[in-house]
Order: sequence, then C-alpha cells, then structure tokens
Amino acid sequence: MVLDHVGIAVADLEEGLLRWGRLGYVLEARGDVATQGVAVAMLKAPPDTQGAARLELLAPLAPDTPVGRFLEKRGEGLHHLAFRVQDIEAELQRLEAEGASLIDPRPRPGFGGHLVAFVHPKSFGGVLVELVAEHI
Repeated sequence: MVLDHVGIAVADLEEGLLRWGRLGYVLEARGDVATQGVAVAMLKAPPDTQGAARLELLAPLAPDTPVGRFLEKRGEGLHHLAFRVQDIEAELQRLEAEGASLIDPRPRPGFGGHLVAFVHPKSFGGVLVELVAEHI
C-alpha cells in the first residue's frame, strides 16, 4: 500500500489549479465523476520529484453533493488520503475484520475508471481514507 494522492476540496477548480500550480504541480487529467457530483483535476508532482503523491482537486457540480456538503460544513482543504492497493476487495475485508467502518463495503467506479472504496473517517482519527485499485 502506498499513498496515491491527497484529495483537496476546492470551491472553484480553476482557482485551485492556479493555487496548487504555484508549487509546481501540473495537470495530469481532468473530468467529472457524475455519480458523485464532482469535477476532478488530478495534478502530478513537479518533474524533479520522484515518488511524490499526486493532488486530486475536487469541486462540487452542485451544492447538494458529497463535496458540496463538505465545503458547506468545513470549507476548502484536505478531503481525503488515497492509498493504492493491489487487491481492493481483500484490503476491504482485512480492514473490516480489524474493526474499520466502511463507507463502501464493495468497490465502485472512481475517477479515471479505477475502482475505489472509502473508509469512514472515524476509523482513522477523523481522516477520510480512499482505497484505489492498482489496476483498472
């Protein structure tokens, strides 16, 4: 398991791209996940860094979406940490057996066609954790 990306909730995707671009992060992919009502911009680390996690900017497509409600309640900032796993089903089973509370007991399609699953923040000291399948 390795840190894949850090999810950051932003009110405006264009502004977020400018903000994080100041640190040298560049756009890798962009699109919407309609089922979650979110616009996504995946940013890769500057070329001179190796093994650095990507940044995933999340902007709501409407106020009544998960990220829209997050922004209303908490404002912009850290949304989740995402970890790449080889076998997402096995990892979900392991975490649940160890007492973690799963938001997604089964993987679902996420950005870029990857299977993803979320683990409730109460299982990790208030941090929302996303598991990302290594292979599409």
